[in-house]
Amino acid sequence: MNCLAGKVIVLTGAAGDIGAAVVSAIHREGGRSVTTDLAGKPADRALDVTSESDWQALKSSLEQTEGAIDGLVNCAGVGSSGDIDTIDYAHWRHVMAVNLDGTFLGCKSMLPLMRQRGGSIVNLASIFGLVGRAGMLAYTASKGGVVQLTRSVALYGASLKPQVCCNAICPAFIEGQMTAGFSETTSRPELVRQVMAREIPLGRFGLADEVAALAVYLLSDESRFVTGAEIPLDGGYTAR
Repeated sequence: MNCLAGKVIVLTGAAGDIGAAVVSAIHREGGRSVTTDLAGKPADRALDVTSESDWQALKSSLEQTEGAIDGLVNCAGVGSSGDIDTIDYAHWRHVMAVNLDGTFLGCKSMLPLMRQRGGSIVNLASIFGLVGRAGMLAYTASKGGVVQLTRSVALYGASLKPQVCCNAICPAFIEGQMTAGFSETTSRPELVRQVMAREIPLGRFGLADEVAALAVYLLSDESRFVTGAEIPLDGGYTAR
């Protein structure tokens, strides 16, 4: 308990299922969160993760109010379906802008605020950034980019004094709005859910709280020798 005591953590996508779970976990562990989302609660700061000027404004505000931060969780993301012959370029660019560009801008803008005390960046990728999947072209490409971005930022952060760690969580299907969105676009959503669950060796979808528990570990000092990792949280999906 209280493994995040005294730490200030910035988080995007606070209104989403995973984002909200991570915020709750941060508070339970004694940390303080700065939450952002375009469609969040009044307490959340409005932040378009694809806007460099929004990120710079947040950085300037935090420099004045906090001086430094200890962590960043890039949770903001969008789902996507479609293959190479059905997806249009505008949709491709939107998914890339939110999932990959937003993560890049978050790392670039917030990392300077961690130089004082060191810190940890946690990026939400996906198992479909590690393995291919038909019907999710833009999503898989964007999350694969997040994995490689994470590795590069981790190597740079290791060269700093004090050091900044950077890791990616790669969940499988997680109960919530995004996973529901994939199945509800079909004519038989419950059957699709069952088929998706059977793909996972543990036989169920993951929970947002399980993602949050891993995020807390990566934000804490207990993980200070973990960096550049892409950690599957997938019920055994990638073990096959």
